[in-house]
Amino acid sequence: MKITGLKIYQVDLPLHEGNYSWSEGKSVDVFDSTVVEIQTDSGISGYGEVCPLGPVYLPAYAAGARTGIQELAPHLIGDDPTELMALNLKMDRLMKGHPYVKSAIDMACWDILGKAAEMPVSTLLGGRYGDDVVLYRAISQRPAAEMAENVASYRAEGYRRFQLKVGGRADDDIERIRATRAVLQPGDKLIADANTGWLMHEAMRVVNAVKDVDVYIEQPCATYQQCLSIRQNTTLPFVLDEVIDSVDAILKGVADRAMDVVNIKISKFGGLTKARQARDLCVSLGIAMTLEDSWGGDIITSAISHLAHSTPTEYLFTSTDFNSYVTQSIADGAPQRVNGRMAASTEPGLGISPRFDVLGDPVWKYQTACNKSYSLTT
Repeated sequence: MKITGLKIYQVDLPLHEGNYSWSEGKSVDVFDSTVVEIQTDSGISGYGEVCPLGPVYLPAYAAGARTGIQELAPHLIGDDPTELMALNLKMDRLMKGHPYVKSAIDMACWDILGKAAEMPVSTLLGGRYGDDVVLYRAISQRPAAEMAENVASYRAEGYRRFQLKVGGRADDDIERIRATRAVLQPGDKLIADANTGWLMHEAMRVVNAVKDVDVYIEQPCATYQQCLSIRQNTTLPFVLDEVIDSVDAILKGVADRAMDVVNIKISKFGGLTKARQARDLCVSLGIAMTLEDSWGGDIITSAISHLAHSTPTEYLFTSTDFNSYVTQSIADGAPQRVNGRMAASTEPGLGISPRFDVLGDPVWKYQTACNKSYSLTT
């Protein structure tokens, strides 16, 4: 099987809540998502998606993803999309860094592999565990009382794990943590996610002020060393996210006893191939994981579900269903939330069919025709 062409689609994903806010006053109203279609000489096409959380969260942005894919695409024509490790090594040789650029390509190739093998991606990633997977709900940063109301509302919909967006003023965040924990029940999990937003002295104030609260502290500061200093001064369970971007980062964190849980975002690692490597390493090391991505729609949600559903249940701290946050569906067949949980499709590949009436025409394509390659930018 050979790659014969790539297409890029751009789609806006508005939010049900109208706005998503997190640390340091950052917010997004509409997510700019990129969908990749990879075509093959066998007639099988695969689909991937990448959706950075704006340009101010990670070193990634939507237009950069599309530009990077355009740079890689001509070099992938003629390659076998089912030889995933070889394809990833080639992309790494052709482009240093920029894992988010490679993520949608790798995801589309997993979709192709599953369709060719007539198996769901979850089976190819290791097999399904249980009937479904547990989800968290991200609670956009608001005044404490409003966040508590949102938690109570989503709990009524079946969620039992909540990622509270903090990383603002320490006094306000202390109030947010206490107010939201008060509306939860035993067994519910609350994660105070600062998204790198606190300085060390602010983080220390918060963890000391809530040391009697049943809460996880996630990525309090910008750097690994800063987070480690907080970890060493609190007994609260600790989650690392933004600084966990490779197997090397995981190994260092384990050696330093820097965390209890890690967040593995598919696009931060460069796709499902490397996210699976990180997942399997964590299982071997006994580290629980949140498996997710930076953001996205139906295609990313489907990929997350396959990675999460193929993870041993005891190691899956939680996962997420980004397609329930947005008002626009871009693919049929994506998993849907039921009582705070979701299940990966059992259809071949990712199990999705893009809605081209929503995606519209590609904004860029590169294809072979008459033994000649050409590109078209619209």
